[in-house]
Amino acid sequence: MRAFLAFAAFLLFAGPAAAQHQHGKPGRASPEAFTATPAFGPDGTLWLVRAMADKIVVVRSSDLGKTFSEPVAVTSEPMNLDWGPDARARIVVDPKGGLVVTFAIFQDRNFNGRAFFARSNDNGASFSKPRPITADTTSQRFETAAVDPATGRVFAVWLDKRNVAKARAAGKPYPGAALAYAWEDGDAGFGPTSIALDNTCECCRLGVAFAGPGKPAVVFRNIFPGSIRDHGVITFKDEKTPGPVRRVSADDWKIEACPHHGPSIAILPDGSYHVAWFTAGSARKGLFYARADTGDTPFGAPRALSTSRRQPARPYLLANGTALHLVWKEFDGTKSTVRWQVSHDSGRTWSDPRTVADTSDASDHPLLVANAGRGLLPSGE
Repeated sequence: MRAFLAFAAFLLFAGPAAAQHQHGKPGRASPEAFTATPAFGPDGTLWLVRAMADKIVVVRSSDLGKTFSEPVAVTSEPMNLDWGPDARARIVVDPKGGLVVTFAIFQDRNFNGRAFFARSNDNGASFSKPRPITADTTSQRFETAAVDPATGRVFAVWLDKRNVAKARAAGKPYPGAALAYAWEDGDAGFGPTSIALDNTCECCRLGVAFAGPGKPAVVFRNIFPGSIRDHGVITFKDEKTPGPVRRVSADDWKIEACPHHGPSIAILPDGSYHVAWFTAGSARKGLFYARADTGDTPFGAPRALSTSRRQPARPYLLANGTALHLVWKEFDGTKSTVRWQVSHDSGRTWSDPRTVADTSDASDHPLLVANAGRGLLPSGE
């Protein structure tokens, strides 16, 4: 365990791989471990939520991950948890120290999901009984929660198939899913669900950052005309008004299947947008990063993060003050590594890539989390 610069990168290792997934040509995939998601509270407590078999648990650390508490159960009964490559339980902490955990289950063999949330108002000693984020029972997956830093309200966004069912009932086509969202309405739960956009890719994780008070920006894999599954960003004009889709890059990935490989987004104090993503399009293949000066200007030319022989995957961005951190995972057929870069000029120039963790065992996707300029790199070894 060692401190590493001004962020924390979590590479969590486990023995048996829970799942294996490979994009592109057949070959040996990087083994994947259990998933766990970190968050810091306002008092510096490090929280971690993870799935343990068929249950969700939370642990805490007051020494930056050197030691952790005994697990506290979020779910009291076994559940058929979503085990997809881009699925994971998530945790956010509001300004008062309240915890909100979100996760999804499979409802049937057709991979229709149901998204749940649970809240703790006693510093993680106990959690409310998990409740659905939305009343609709059709399907919700890849739920993501984020706290508006200006207002403290919890925003949730997910991929929703209620309009798929309606279209099929009317005999109409409906590719993909809808991008749905809701805001937490006090401790009572989440308010009404609204649809921000129809016909998005149905199987990739979402990324969220805030462009201002009540203005979440969501990055997602969209379905553009011609079944092109490239990335787009929607920035809300206010809490109830999603803006138009802004395309990140014309990769031209035409595919009638699920990539299971979502993007990441960060917004710096200067208003610049930053996105990292994976594609196998005809225009480019691999892992890429791009920036835009503002929420209204086009994204610049994509920058490749690695070479295909290194099998780069699972990028994650973090804005920590004016510093912008970027990590991703590589696999050489035997060993997985986490590579890291940092920019101090709004993404215009970057440090040379550096390996900050490696393992020959199974490993989770790399994640970043910041806490008042402090961080750690737990290797799990």
